[in-house]
Amino acid sequence: MLTKRQNLLETIKGGNPDRFVNQYEFMDIILEVPVQLMCPPGSEFKNSWGITFRWPEGQLGQFPVHDDEHKVLKDITEWRKYVKAPVIDNSDEAWAAAVAHANSIDRNEQFVTAFVAPGVFEMCHHLMSMEDALMALYEEPEAMHELIDYLTEAELNYAKILIDRLHPDALFHHDDWGSQKSSFISPAMFEEFYLPAYKKIYAFYKANGVELIVHHSDSYAANLVPYMIEMGIDIWQGVMTTNNTPELIKKYGGQISFMGDIDSGVVDFPGWTPEIVAKEVERACKNCGKLYFIPNLTQGLNFSSFPGVYDSASEAIDKISKDMF
Repeated sequence: MLTKRQNLLETIKGGNPDRFVNQYEFMDIILEVPVQLMCPPGSEFKNSWGITFRWPEGQLGQFPVHDDEHKVLKDITEWRKYVKAPVIDNSDEAWAAAVAHANSIDRNEQFVTAFVAPGVFEMCHHLMSMEDALMALYEEPEAMHELIDYLTEAELNYAKILIDRLHPDALFHHDDWGSQKSSFISPAMFEEFYLPAYKKIYAFYKANGVELIVHHSDSYAANLVPYMIEMGIDIWQGVMTTNNTPELIKKYGGQISFMGDIDSGVVDFPGWTPEIVAKEVERACKNCGKLYFIPNLTQGLNFSSFPGVYDSASEAIDKISKDMF
């Protein structure tokens, strides 16, 4: 029997996996970093960039607050006045828990996985709102290029610390690039503004011991897959059914792999049942096949919004592995 790591590599390299890769099992994701990523439900917090996040009771996640009082970047032409990259605490004490976690992982079994969120596109709209960010790409392209370059350098500075402290061999990187049915910006605009940033970021990780780049975007982004390949993504996590995953595998398998095709919105809701989950798992696995595909809820970490859904999906994947392998 292959280890989780070996089975993943067989799957994405078109080899001979002995079962489906079961969701996030191949990554041990290190979250104990000295950077606050989330607030608890029903609360809010301000991160080190000055962005205020709020998670309303009864909602599935947090989002930045963009009223006049809370918006960080009020004028893109004066971004240097408003946007200040935080200093990352690089003390041994601050990183002790993360380092201990990394050192405890069996690298023959799983990938030691660094986690980065939000990505460059999300940072743009977190700072100034989605509407302002999208309009600025049209109205003030020069300033947006400058801001994106600044955010890229800030991310690279953080990457240097992650690599030095954790020596990861995988990266799980978030940046949502679309809605359920379209990308937020055109492929041409994505190529101009965001492809250069990600080529720089992902090349840096690859040059410093990271073997596997897993990028999360739980959205439609089929029109951006050629750029994902160009920037060095190995696995697109969060691929929704609206992308026609079997067709993407047929077209791009061998250049990139696809992780998802079990839409969280379809299975992860208050009235979920194991039967609903099992039906979606079976559909995804039979339609997408054994290679270049990892069945997974499209959610961006190894849990579900409603208790039991993630574990139920894992059980269903194990069961169909026995039937199909």
